[in-house]
Amino acid sequence: MKQTTTTLLRRVGLGLLALLALAALAVFMLRSGPLAPVRVTTVTAAEGSFAPALFGIGTVEARRAYLIGPTAAGRVRQVAVDVGDAVRAGQLLAEMDPVDLEERITALEASIARAGSGITATQAQRQDALAKKELAAINTRRYVELGRQNFISAGAVEARVQEQTSAEASLGAAEANLAAARQDQQRLAAEKAALRQQRANVRLLAPADGVVTSRDAEAGSTVVAGQAVLRVIDPATLWVRVRLDQGRSGGLAAGLQASIVLRSRPAQPLAGRVQRVEAVSDSVTEERIALVAFDAPPAGISVGELAEVTLQLPATAKAVVLPSAAIQRRGDQAGVWRVQAGELAFAPVRLGQVGLDGPVQVLEGVKAGDTIVVHSEKALAADSRIRVVEALVKLQP
Repeated sequence: MKQTTTTLLRRVGLGLLALLALAALAVFMLRSGPLAPVRVTTVTAAEGSFAPALFGIGTVEARRAYLIGPTAAGRVRQVAVDVGDAVRAGQLLAEMDPVDLEERITALEASIARAGSGITATQAQRQDALAKKELAAINTRRYVELGRQNFISAGAVEARVQEQTSAEASLGAAEANLAAARQDQQRLAAEKAALRQQRANVRLLAPADGVVTSRDAEAGSTVVAGQAVLRVIDPATLWVRVRLDQGRSGGLAAGLQASIVLRSRPAQPLAGRVQRVEAVSDSVTEERIALVAFDAPPAGISVGELAEVTLQLPATAKAVVLPSAAIQRRGDQAGVWRVQAGELAFAPVRLGQVGLDGPVQVLEGVKAGDTIVVHSEKALAADSRIRVVEALVKLQP
C-alpha cells in the first residue's frame, strides 16, 4: 500500500512538471515564438518639404576635341608633337608627304605665264582688227557717197561694204579669242590655288590652343582621308557627362548646382553647374544624360576619369513626407502599413520626389497625423499582431 501511494505521488509530480513545462512553452510562444507580436517602429506622418538631391556616375569629357588628319589619302611624313604636349593655335603638329604637288604647281605657273603671253597676243590681234574695222568703215562711207554721185560703180561700193563686214567679223573673232584666253588663264589660276590649298593641307596645324591626347599615326604610315593622326582637346572646356535615373530626374534643368567628386580626388568635392541636359534619354537603362561643367577646372585632370556627381534640385512643394523605409511594395503597387486602433491596414500611395538621404514625398494615400510603420522585425500581413516599440526614425516636419 505504501508503495502504491509513492508511485501515485510520483506520477502526480511528473504531471505537474509537464503542465508547468507546457505553460512555459505557451508563454514563450506568445512572447518570443512564432505566435509573438511583431515588433515595429512607427512614425506620425506630417507635412513638410525638402530639397531632393540627384546622384549619378559620369566620365570627364572635353566639350571641344579635335581630330587632326589629312583631307586626302597619303603617307605621313613627320609627326612633330607627342601625347601630353601643350600646343598653340596654328602650330605645326604633323606633315603629310606632298608627293608631286610642288612639281604640279611649277607646271601650272608655267601654263599661267604662257596663257598671259597668249592674252597679250590676242589683245594685239584685237587692236589690229579694230583698226581695220575703223578704216573699212571710213572707206565704206566715202565709197557710198561717191556711188550716190555716180562717180564710181555700184560694184565698187559693194566691195567696200563687204570689206567693212569682214573687218567687223575679224574684230568679233579677236574679241572672242581674247575672252577665251582670259578664261583659260582664270582656270589655270584656280587649279593653281587648289594645288596650293592641297599643299597647305599636308601641313596639319593646331586649330586652337590645347593638349595632345592621342598620337594615332607615325611617320611612314599611310592614312586615308579623314583618318586622325592626332587628337587635341581644349582643357578649359572639360565637363562631366553624367547619367541620372529617369525616375528621380523631375526638376532636372540647366543651371542646377552640382558637387563633383573625381575618383582621383575623393576627398576634394569640386563645384560645378549643369550646362546642358540632352533631349534624348536612354530607353534601355532608363537614364537621362546631363553635362556638368566645372566652375573652375582643376589642373591635372584626365579625360575619361570617372566622377560622382550630386545635383541639388529645387525644394519640393509642401506635402506629407515619410522616411523611405516606410514605403513597401506589393507587386507594382507602392504603399505603407497604417496602424489604426492597434490594427494594421495596407494603404496604397502615390509618391512624388525621393531624396537621397531618405525622405519621400507622398502625394496621395496618407494624411498628416496617420501612424505609419517604418520598420518591422519581419514581413507584415493584414492579420499580423504587432507591438510598437520606441521609434527609431522621427520625421521632422
